[in-house]
Formats: sequence, C-alpha cells, structure tokens
Amino acid sequence: MIHPVDPRRDVQRKFPLLGRLLPEPAIHFFSAYFPPVYLSHIVGIRSAATGKEIEGWLVACPLTPQRMLSLPLERVYRKIIETGRLAERLGARILGLGAFTAVVGDAGVTVARHLRIPVTTGNSYTVAVALQALREAAQQIGIPLSGATAAVVGATGAIGRVAARLLAREVPRLILAGRRAERLESIRSLVEAEGARTEIAKDLYALREADLVLVVSSSPVAIIRPEHLKPGAVVCDVAQPRNVSPLVAAQRDDVLVIDGGIVEVPGEVDFGFDFGLPPRMTYACMAETITLALEGRWESYSLGRRLSIEQVEEIARLAEKHGFRLAGFLSFGRPVSEARLQWIRARALFPTGHIRG
Repeated sequence: MIHPVDPRRDVQRKFPLLGRLLPEPAIHFFSAYFPPVYLSHIVGIRSAATGKEIEGWLVACPLTPQRMLSLPLERVYRKIIETGRLAERLGARILGLGAFTAVVGDAGVTVARHLRIPVTTGNSYTVAVALQALREAAQQIGIPLSGATAAVVGATGAIGRVAARLLAREVPRLILAGRRAERLESIRSLVEAEGARTEIAKDLYALREADLVLVVSSSPVAIIRPEHLKPGAVVCDVAQPRNVSPLVAAQRDDVLVIDGGIVEVPGEVDFGFDFGLPPRMTYACMAETITLALEGRWESYSLGRRLSIEQVEEIARLAEKHGFRLAGFLSFGRPVSEARLQWIRARALFPTGHIRG
C-alpha cells in the first residue's frame, strides 16, 4: 500500500489531468473523500534461492501525509483499512504498509486487527537497509565507523529506536534527535547499553558534529537544512516525504545525501506503475513484504513501535537469501557518480575550503 507523498507529482502518476489542474491544497482536501485506488499488478519477482515466482498488487490509500496528521485518527484508520480490504479482494495473502500508512497511529496494529490477512510495516528491513547504505557510503567517503560520531533524527520512532541501538554497536558517539526531549531521555539508557556514548540534541544544529546522520523522522516537511550539517558528512534520508531539504543538494556540495531504504528486487520485476524509482528498484518496506511472501511467511512481521534487533537481523538474512541487494546510491532520486563521491571524499579530508573543484 502506497499513498501520495508529493501530492501533485504523485497524483499525476495515476491521474495526469487531475494532477495538473488541481492546486495542492485541493488535493490535500479531496484526498479525504477519494476511495482507495487500484494501481497495478506486479509480476516477475523470482527468488534467487528457490526460483519461486510470486505476483502482487499495488494499491493506494488516497490520503496525503498532511491529511493523515490533521484528520481524526479513527478516520485515517478507516481509510487505510478500506484500502487493505481492496488488497484482500484482489487476492493478496499479506499486506505491506508504505510511507505514512506504516507510522500513523499505532504503526499498523489497529489496521492488522481489522483485516483478514497479515500486515507488516516493513520497518524491520527498512532499518537493515538504511544502516547498510550508511555503512557503505561511509566507506566510500572514507569515514571509519570506529571513530565516527553518528546521529539519528527521529530516534524515538519505531525505526529510529532500533536503528540507534544498532548504530551504537558500531560508533563510539551517538547523538539522538527528536521533537520531545523527555522521550529521547527515556531511550538513552537502552542505546548506551549497546556501547556508544550517547547525547541528546537540543536542536538540529547538534548535527554539525555528526559524520553520519540517519534521518527517520515522521515529519511531513523537510526539517534538515544546509546549515545543520558538517562538511564531508553522509546523510541517509529514509523519511517519506523527504526530511532533508533540497537546499542541501543545491548549496552543500561537500555533503553526501543518499536516499535510504532502496533495494534491487530479484527477477525481472514489472511493478506496472511508476512510483518514482529506477527499474527493478523498490523501497525496503515493500521488499520486506515481498521477502515474507517468497519465504511463505504469511504473518504480521513488523508491527507497532517496539521492533527488535532480532527481527531486523532475521529479515536482512532472508532478503539476502532471496536475492535482494542494496541499490546504487541515489540522491534526491538521481544516481550518485564516482566523481561526486571523490569530491565529497576530498572535502571530508580538507573541510576548511582548501579544495577546489
């Protein structure tokens, strides 16, 4: 299940005329009254381990992130459940929740109780893929994890909490950022128990001390701006919609921003719908659902806000077994060139402006 994240762009993908004619405020308003949408039939997924082929469907909940946050929660649940019932009628045996449908309210628990098929948010594999991407990007830029300071923005969420614990096993210092300091303090001891010296950010300017930044906030708008980041930093933005401002790409050529949670699907997959990624690529939340189907695990795997490290590690092993692979780096939807990596690598080594390009 997906939904419009960038309202005009995403509506145009399915309804070109509506997307062109309706102003964005109108799309937000009418999204509450539009029915669930059938998007496409997915074919061509084949396990690298077993040769098993599966099919599926893309369905869309019409609500935008802004409407999910502004409408009464019961009404939001009702629309997501209606969309889930469309998936049931199509013949789906498991439902994956994408983007805001995975984080709103109790992160899938209520939705699962009202459907006949199991439900997963895909958050466990999203954590695994985001951390893998962050590690590989750090290696490319020349940032050793053993001496790095990392930050997690949105550390109290379902993804942020377990990602922070896993990162704390690999870096000596970790900064936790979020909207509510008291909730950050409540998980600080859990994170410190994994090994890293842990600090609570007073504001996003604390990110200027971080070599690695993982962004998993549920903010519906961009919150990280150029002035928040240090030269040579690697930023992995997992959030949908993006939480890193496009101004970072425009103004900070010394920072690597990568789109997190994107993987290559095994087989010659045809999604039948353009949801904004290159061919054969998908988001990790969707890949978790596909992995469970390939494994024949018809169960609600990632639900609620208390994911375990064991879940993350298990789904990563299963996805690798069936042939999912980390996609090449994308930044704001565009491939990152080797020349770009070299430039940022140089700026990481010489951050005071001595490098010319």
